[in-house]
Amino acid sequence: MQKDKEELSIGRFQRLIANAYVTRDKERGIERTFLWFVEEVGELARAIKRGGQSELEEEFSDVLAWLVSLATLLNVDMEKAARRYLNGCPKCKSSPCTCPMQR
Repeated sequence: MQKDKEELSIGRFQRLIANAYVTRDKERGIERTFLWFVEEVGELARAIKRGGQSELEEEFSDVLAWLVSLATLLNVDMEKAARRYLNGCPKCKSSPCTCPMQR
């Protein structure tokens, strides 16, 4: 099986990112890591406006990586956090969500 086609859980992804970056992230600190995350969200916003699929995938992956790096620094297990949505919307408990639309 090709490595890029194998299943990847949220928890495994968090561990992979932590193994690669946790030392640098700790040195950088929470505030600066958060700023990098926000910068990546800005790059994603620009990619959404341009609409290229390859660029979108790259920027989504960067945002995800920075998000789990930040979670790791704050001792948040992203696998556990994602389980909050396992049974549908955490507010209305439905899937699809039946909460009133917010504008």
